[in-house]
Amino acid sequence: MTQEELERRVRHIQIHCRQAVSEILAGEYRSAFKGSGIEFEGVRQYEHGDDIRSINWSVTARTGKPHVKQFMEERELSLFFLIDVSASAYFGSSEERKIDLVAKIFALLAFAAAHNNDNVGLILFTDQIEFVINPRKGKKHIMMLISKILELKPKSKETNLDQALDYFNRIRPKRCVAFVISDFMDRNYERTLGDTARFHDLICVDVKDQREISMPDHGIFHFVDSETGALQTIDCAAEQFRSTYIEEHEKQSQALKTLCHDINADYLPIKLNEDFLHRIISFFRERSDRSADAK
Repeated sequence: MTQEELERRVRHIQIHCRQAVSEILAGEYRSAFKGSGIEFEGVRQYEHGDDIRSINWSVTARTGKPHVKQFMEERELSLFFLIDVSASAYFGSSEERKIDLVAKIFALLAFAAAHNNDNVGLILFTDQIEFVINPRKGKKHIMMLISKILELKPKSKETNLDQALDYFNRIRPKRCVAFVISDFMDRNYERTLGDTARFHDLICVDVKDQREISMPDHGIFHFVDSETGALQTIDCAAEQFRSTYIEEHEKQSQALKTLCHDINADYLPIKLNEDFLHRIISFFRERSDRSADAK
């Protein structure tokens, strides 16, 4: 990809996503993501019904009248994206690759964050950390990150989600909204994902190509594992193989969905060539409804 082509693609994503944010998504984002905590605002005189645990004893002693501490929600958020850029991210059975969809998902969420004056950080990983930048504000920052996602040439082809999550947990002690965007075709990351969910508001975005979860019903196909290079020839007319293949992928998706439920994380599956904007808006509304029901 030439620099001119890259800039054109980034501008196209920017125009499409910023319009969607300003017209549709901004309000949904605000209600879906609350502040990350509370901050001290000041003191006021005690009123009947106030929690005595909030009494500010030093001000009470100084004034001779009971005063309580006031707090306000800390509205500003930090969004941190952990994006899998192993070789499978560059697969696509049509013109669009998974990494192209990932860039659009990132842009949509990041511009929504910028619209609300929130911070955005990014980790790109394979079986090593390929790129990392701490959360910052601003549209120029987001444009740079979109370019980085699209232009990166990873040093490795393989995936280690457990290692990426462990790295994130060590460098990010302060609570944030963490989006892990991957096809989750890896093993032994469950415990570390649970650790991430304990400290952060975790959303697992499961990005798949339709060809990864289904098979044509005829023809001989040669499959190459994009991460290991292993070659396998498959007769797709074999019904037993097709049903086993589909069943295994359904099990994998269901296992991830169940894990997310168990660790109190959100699970958001998105397939290539589906209306990802509608999917994300629906997800935001579901979060907003859950938040309202919890009050």
